[in-house]
Amino acid sequence: MSELFDAAAARAYGLAVGDVVLSIHCGSRGLGHQIGTDYLREMVIAAPKLGIVLADRELACAPLASALGQRYLGAMRAGINCALANRQILTHLAREVFAEVFPGAKLPMLYDVSHNTCKEETHEVGGSKRRLFVHRKGATRAFGPLHDELPPEYASVGQPVLIGGSMGTASYILAGASGANGSRNGGERAFGSACHGAGRAMSRNEATRRWHGRAVVDQLAAQGILVRSPSSRGVAEEAPLAYKDVDAVVDASERAGLASKVARLLPLVCIKG
Repeated sequence: MSELFDAAAARAYGLAVGDVVLSIHCGSRGLGHQIGTDYLREMVIAAPKLGIVLADRELACAPLASALGQRYLGAMRAGINCALANRQILTHLAREVFAEVFPGAKLPMLYDVSHNTCKEETHEVGGSKRRLFVHRKGATRAFGPLHDELPPEYASVGQPVLIGGSMGTASYILAGASGANGSRNGGERAFGSACHGAGRAMSRNEATRRWHGRAVVDQLAAQGILVRSPSSRGVAEEAPLAYKDVDAVVDASERAGLASKVARLLPLVCIKG
């Protein structure tokens, strides 16, 4: 933890300058992608029978009350459960390693939230509350202070919002915001959402054409950052310059009133699965 911006939120989250933070970014190991691929195909075929005209096949959909819609929601929720269980296992294993190497270390959970998925939530639309299915692709949930679904520990400051940078740049912890400069609640404008990372500046294939994994490892080692990965190609895909400027991305989210900065973290060790 290199810098704090919001003392009250940092206290609520249990953060202090000098802390070592372990961030786990892992999903359903391809299951979610396969679910999306399978149901996209089904929905494209079913669209004419359902009276749906698609502007683009990537916008394929089905009525929620239909058998196809219900099967999709069930499959998607199974993918979410798989991802949550996967992160629980990784967290347990990480705690075992820390207990062996740093016997006095504590690793309390700050927050675990899934993204690139759909959640049923209540939001204000046209002046009234409505129950919506909110799909966050390339985004994460960012509920502001006093939201009904926040745990008591975070109710006064808002939900932790975890923003990953790259292997060679900063990451951030933000707090879901109520809006900027007295404006309408930022969470309502974006249905309680913010960015979930710096975002790629180029595709993985382009990154592997530009960089070699060994060179990236050596470059980061010179900056005091250790990288461990079984795949040289995997390291090249995640080269720091393959991502946007995380500082600029976070500043834009804060100016938009979607989330506010709490802490800035610098990388020490990166493990690429």
